Amino acid sequence: MADATLQSFADALSAAFPGAALKAAFGEVALTVAPDALAATLTRLRDDPDFLFVNFVDCCGADYPGREKRFEVVHHLLSPVHNRRIRVKTQVAEDEACPSATDVFASADWFEREAWDLYGIPFSGHPDLRRILTDYGFDGHPLRKDFPLSGFVEVRYDDEAKRVVNEPVRLTQEFRTFDFLSPWEGERPLPGDEKAATAGNAKS
Repeated sequence: MADATLQSFADALSAAFPGAALKAAFGEVALTVAPDALAATLTRLRDDPDFLFVNFVDCCGADYPGREKRFEVVHHLLSPVHNRRIRVKTQVAEDEACPSATDVFASADWFEREAWDLYGIPFSGHPDLRRILTDYGFDGHPLRKDFPLSGFVEVRYDDEAKRVVNEPVRLTQEFRTFDFLSPWEGERPLPGDEKAATAGNAKS
């Protein structure tokens, strides 16, 4: 999107949503709204002739453990009529539910289930909020920053029981920190480097 067109679009959004935080950069526009304004914002973006964002591309989550509002819920919309895209974001705390967008876009259903499954973000008003990617009885939400790399449960086939079983993870050794820097290519000083620096200073 050209800079002039992008700025014109951003100005129209600022006038339509005065309470939202708007950021326009790299040819895209991001709109951040409060959770209680999310449904109304999505509805207007869909129905207003100036916008007509009728295609719901996806909804995803982002985890920022250091923030008071830990989770960011991001909706991506497309307007085929105006050939524009927009990102609508809202922030919720760990114990706070995000309003579901399924009443505005029915296709948000499975995307919100994925955000619930992987991040543990609850969506109020969702018709069928349950896991969609992880297995039955999975413990935790694997895309959270504090989720352990090993997980909590391992799945294997038990030849004696002739079935797949879930067991607590048992590590034969602790995780180790490996240093993959080559002594010839890395940034660590090598023996003799100080002599080269001294010789260089003497010549100058």
